[in-house]
Amino acid sequence: APADPAASFFIPDFCATRMVFALVLISELLALTLTLARPGADFLTELARVSLFLQWLGLTSAALLCYTRPRLARLTVPMASVAVFALLLFNTALISEAALWFGNSLTLSGLRTTLFPRDHWSFLLRNEGICLIVAAMLLRYFFVTHQWRRHVRAEARSRIEALQARIRPHFLFNSMNTIASLTRSDPKRAEEAVEDLADLFRATLRDSMSTLRLKEELELSRIYQRIEELRLGERLKVRWDVAELPMRGLIPGLTVQPLLENAIYHGIEPLDRGGTVTVSGQVANGQVEITVANPVAGDRGGVDRPGNRLAMENIRQRLALAYGNRGSLRVEARPDEYRVTIRFPYEE
Repeated sequence: APADPAASFFIPDFCATRMVFALVLISELLALTLTLARPGADFLTELARVSLFLQWLGLTSAALLCYTRPRLARLTVPMASVAVFALLLFNTALISEAALWFGNSLTLSGLRTTLFPRDHWSFLLRNEGICLIVAAMLLRYFFVTHQWRRHVRAEARSRIEALQARIRPHFLFNSMNTIASLTRSDPKRAEEAVEDLADLFRATLRDSMSTLRLKEELELSRIYQRIEELRLGERLKVRWDVAELPMRGLIPGLTVQPLLENAIYHGIEPLDRGGTVTVSGQVANGQVEITVANPVAGDRGGVDRPGNRLAMENIRQRLALAYGNRGSLRVEARPDEYRVTIRFPYEE
């Protein structure tokens, strides 16, 4: 269970600006609907009267739900729904009584009869009935949407964890063969390679949604680089241009390393003379941007080689789960170069 119950609560956070804006818009649409339902009244006067009342009611209800949401999140769904109904009905009664009191206190009788109701109980009961219907519709919508999002996230997470658990056989076999060949010729380097391989696999077994500091993620990528250099030798060169990256920033684990693995396997290995993989990064407008680029042979673009799309989809889904539409992965396939750029918000 999450440490903060409010994080998994089905009622959205009404403290958020977007929710307040949505509530203002819904209140105005409801005011327009109620005004159109009374064709005999003066349209603009009726719209102003209903809008003023509903905006006050909507904003105070949002403030009430914002303040009580942490407490409501500790309740079961039925209990929380009953509590929300009670709060909204109470707030509707309070605002209705305030409107009646303010109307009765006006000295201008014309304004009082034009903008404010005269029948106390009819006005109050009508407002409570409308509140009950609208609240029931909204709560049902919030609950269904929340369940749908939970299902989508759970399905995506299980898919990602399945992909994360898959270790490319070619990398494991090549690494073990390289280590076996070093055990006699260079035992010290063989021992270091075994330790590097253990560190890399330990990171692979970590929760697919856990985050690492950029410094740790880049170190894992360099561990992978050292293992591949034992096999490819001078054919592989990696240029790191990451001085501008904030090393304390957070990133989903094993995001850069698979990009480097793809660049080496799909880009460097097919080239007879090898080549240089460039890993660069910067921060712009609060977004971390990391690019991995590798040369490709002129007759093969690397896009459709087996396994390439699998890793790209894995990273793209994990960025979407962690950051929503603020995280992205972009691929640029050129005749002589293959570039992958990931962007995500800078967080510490």
